[in-house]
Amino acid sequence: MNFQALRRKSTFERQLMHPALSALFGSTLALAGLILSSQAMAQEKRIIVYNAQHESLAKEWATAFTAETGIGVTLRSGADSEFSNQIVAEGKASPADVFLTENSPAMTQVEQAGLFAPVDADTLALVEDQYRPSGGHWIGIAARSTVFAYNKTKLTEDQLPKSLLDLAGPQWKGRWGASPSGPDFQAIVSALLQLKGEAVTSDWLKAMKTNFKAYRGNNTVLKAVNSGEIDGGIIYHYYWFGDRARTGENSSDVELHYFRNGDPGAFVSISGGGVLASSKHPQESQAFLKWIVGKGGQKVLREGTSYEYTVGRGEPSNAALVSLEDLQAPKIDPQTLNSRKVTDLMTDAGLM
Repeated sequence: MNFQALRRKSTFERQLMHPALSALFGSTLALAGLILSSQAMAQEKRIIVYNAQHESLAKEWATAFTAETGIGVTLRSGADSEFSNQIVAEGKASPADVFLTENSPAMTQVEQAGLFAPVDADTLALVEDQYRPSGGHWIGIAARSTVFAYNKTKLTEDQLPKSLLDLAGPQWKGRWGASPSGPDFQAIVSALLQLKGEAVTSDWLKAMKTNFKAYRGNNTVLKAVNSGEIDGGIIYHYYWFGDRARTGENSSDVELHYFRNGDPGAFVSISGGGVLASSKHPQESQAFLKWIVGKGGQKVLREGTSYEYTVGRGEPSNAALVSLEDLQAPKIDPQTLNSRKVTDLMTDAGLM
C-alpha cells in the first residue's frame, strides 16, 4: 500500500472515530457538570443556626436531621441574650437562618424587633398550645421545670419552702443559692414578674440579695447543695437528672422539691426556635424547625441525655421525669415574658 493510500485510510479512521470521541467528551462534560451542580445544591442546602441550646443536644438534632433530609446544619453556639442582642444588632443582614434558645425571653426580644418569619401552620400544630407563644412567630422545642434542689441530710420535707416567695423570709438567710447571672434564673424571675407584678418581684429580689449565695451556673449550685455548703438552691430539673445519670457525684445527697399549685416556683421554661425573616434558606429552615418538634426531634429529647421535657403533641417525655401535668405549672404565654425589665429589676437589687 503506497503512502497516499495509507494517508487516506488514516484520515478515514479519524473521521470514523470523531463522533465516538465527541460523544465521550460530551458525556464527560455532562457528568462533570452534574457533579458540580450536585455540589452546589449540597452547598445551598446548608442552614446557619444561632444555637443557645445545650450544644450536645443541638448537635444530636442537627446530625439526625441532616442524615434524614440531606440538609446541612452549621451550628454557632452561644448564650440566649448574647445571640438575641446580636440578631437585633445585625437586623436584616444577619447570616443566621434559625435561632434556638434555652429560655423564651430571648425569643420574645427578637420577635418584638420584627425579625422572625411566621412559623408554618403545620409546624405550630405539632406543639401543645401552652408550649408556644400566641403570636406564632416562634415555637417551643423543649421544656424544663424550676425546682428547689435540697440537701436531704439538712432538710426534711416539712421544712421545705411552700412557695418560691418563702425564700425571701429571714429564716432562709444564707441557706440557699442560685445563679443570678444566667439566663435560666432570669427566666424564672420573668415568670415571677408576669405572675405577681413589679412591686412583689422587686421586693423579692432585694430580699434575695440579703438571703442567698450567688454561684456561677446551675451545676455549681447543685454541687454546693450536695456538699452541704447551702441547704438548697433554685435550678432547673435536668441538671440533677443529668448528674444522677452520669456519676451522681454532685447529687448523691440531693433531692428535688417541686413547688406545684401554679406557684412562680413551678414555672416551666420553654426553649424556643424560630426562623429569621432574613433567612436565605427559608424552606430548609422551616423544615428544620418542623423536624425538631416532630417525632424525630422529640425522640432525641426522650431517649437522649438532656432530660428536658418534650413539647410535641402525643410525644411522651423521658419516663424518669415527673409528668408535665403533675408539675401544676402556672399558665403563662411565653410571649409575655419581659427580659429587659427583669434585667433592670435585678440590677436595681444589686444582683447583676
